[in-house]
Amino acid sequence: MIEERSSLARTPAHDLALECVEAGIEAATPERVLRDHVSLDGDVLRVADGEYDLTRFDDVVVLGGGKAGTGVAAALEAVLGDRLSGGVVVTDELPAGATDTDARTGGVDVVVGDHPVPSERGLEGARQVLDAAAAADEGTLVLAVITGGASALLPAPVSGVGLSSLRTVTELLLECGATIDEINAVRKHCSRIKGGQLATTAAPATVAGLVFSDVVGNDLSVVASGPTAPDASTYADALAVLDRYDVEAPDVRLHLEHGDAGDFPETAAVDDPAFDRVENYVLASGRTAIDAAREVAREADYRPLVLSSTVRGEASDAALTHVAIAEEALSRGDPVEPPAVVLSGGECTVTVEGDGSGGPNQEFALAAALELPAEAVLACVDTDGVDGFSEVAGAIVDASTVDDRAAARGALARNDAGGYLDERDATIRTGPTGTNVNDLRVLVLE
Repeated sequence: MIEERSSLARTPAHDLALECVEAGIEAATPERVLRDHVSLDGDVLRVADGEYDLTRFDDVVVLGGGKAGTGVAAALEAVLGDRLSGGVVVTDELPAGATDTDARTGGVDVVVGDHPVPSERGLEGARQVLDAAAAADEGTLVLAVITGGASALLPAPVSGVGLSSLRTVTELLLECGATIDEINAVRKHCSRIKGGQLATTAAPATVAGLVFSDVVGNDLSVVASGPTAPDASTYADALAVLDRYDVEAPDVRLHLEHGDAGDFPETAAVDDPAFDRVENYVLASGRTAIDAAREVAREADYRPLVLSSTVRGEASDAALTHVAIAEEALSRGDPVEPPAVVLSGGECTVTVEGDGSGGPNQEFALAAALELPAEAVLACVDTDGVDGFSEVAGAIVDASTVDDRAAARGALARNDAGGYLDERDATIRTGPTGTNVNDLRVLVLE
């Protein structure tokens, strides 16, 4: 999974950190997750603790998308076989061996879009998903694939908000350090599919949401902007986000102002009757990856400590907190006595002020490396294999990674952690992993 792993695993501690990372990502892959949570027993389809009698349905279709979309569709085909009627998912990677004209996994059409900024390809895919949802009826079971990345991959902008405007506001919000909740509040109110609207379009079909969460707290209305979940946010909330970060997006602002004035309906509320036939299941989350990494640490006779699965805030600030925990553990044995592995997840952000390369995990790693004790090794990755706008998953560092403190601080100041770490062979590359359950950090203390 990790490219050039042998060169990165230069000490036993580095090797253990990488093993934890690999185990965490592997545990969150669709094949593993669906094997554990989805099964067919005769005519009964079991999804987590839910059961669906397939004799009640004329059609079973798969709709949705995200970075795990291809894998989930393929795993569902393996479970359902010829009971699967078809469907459409939008993802960022074609199935193995497929071409642009042969994009299918089993009976499900796979449309390739773009992430983290929406594109024309995603727009076409979202249209196909909405058309298929509109064709569903009371005899249809919709297996809704809701995985991280679908907010960008399924744009479906409303009339009056062009794709270019949606791209611009997405880029600006990502660069200014807005949280995913804030970004999605804006995107939901500029979309025909987000904020519960996939569920309302599919009504009166029965909908089972298969959710791979990439957001802190697993808020169903935020994962992929909640296409099958009720939405409590409002046009006023979305406008407040633009104001908070001083974002200039005239077409988006105009639409939100009209919505706030009552010219357009709000997104789907919890009392919408469509949700009477909707059940969402969180099949994987950041905790899935953390728990798998913890088992690897335990089997290696290291004491595992889960710090938190909900770490957020500026990456550099959160990194110093992890350093402080390493220092306390090594000097006093609190909150865990070495040898130990401290694990965390969540989603940190970066306020972009420079023009360098990198992402939150690389910035986290470099900020930590400036202060790490000699007995510590830290690996930080985004489980989808793409850290921010970069082409790497993250980085693995120790105190020796920083051989020039002034250069390291300068790299952080211009948001070029990726450039600094890449020159020192500290970046972790996995390629697209086919899943997305947010960040995973592994701190090994010898």
